[in-house]
Amino acid sequence: MTISLITGANKGIGFETARQLVDLGHVVYIGARDSERGRKAAEAIGARFVQLDVTDDSSVRDALATIEAREGRLDVLIHNAGVLPTELDGPTALHAFDTNAVSIVRVTEAALPLLRKSENPNVVAVSSTAGSFWAVTNPERPEFNLPLALYSASKAAATMLTVQYAKSQPGIKFNAVEPGTTATDMTAAFGVGRPVEESARVVVRLATLGADGPTGTLQDENGNVSW
Repeated sequence: MTISLITGANKGIGFETARQLVDLGHVVYIGARDSERGRKAAEAIGARFVQLDVTDDSSVRDALATIEAREGRLDVLIHNAGVLPTELDGPTALHAFDTNAVSIVRVTEAALPLLRKSENPNVVAVSSTAGSFWAVTNPERPEFNLPLALYSASKAAATMLTVQYAKSQPGIKFNAVEPGTTATDMTAAFGVGRPVEESARVVVRLATLGADGPTGTLQDENGNVSW
């Protein structure tokens, strides 16, 4: 049985990823800041809830301690929690990087002891090609016209952290994923995106890699992406 934790999973891509993994037989922990919403989401799909605010060290430690007490290990960690800021100022920048990038360090470091107890440990960061230098400088790519400086910069950091963890933790797979432009609460202001089910399948593919799967990559539904 595979034990999986998904951060920010009470809605959007995280919730749909959780649903699809439950259908595959995973024991899925939905991590969410809001306990009421998190519990309702978990109950709706047969998952389990753990209170988890990725910007709070104590919350992260407590969440992983809960999983350790109940399961004894963690097989899959999906960094899904994120924000898409449109303002450009100091406080917004701090919040964006804390949520989209620093949280990867915070949660990963807390999870490493449990991941090392897995026979096939796997970490997936939901990143974005909006953080790809190749994509944002290519006039033929949609990212070229996205005025999202803090989102792009923090997702570039998320991808780099993923690569560095892959190098420093060779026994654990670390991959970043571009799930595709998706119609969620976060993108509602832009009026774009495909159904969440399609994007979640991209995340699930990386979350269910075998022991011989790749590590240190940024991928979308078509494979490796330049960045």
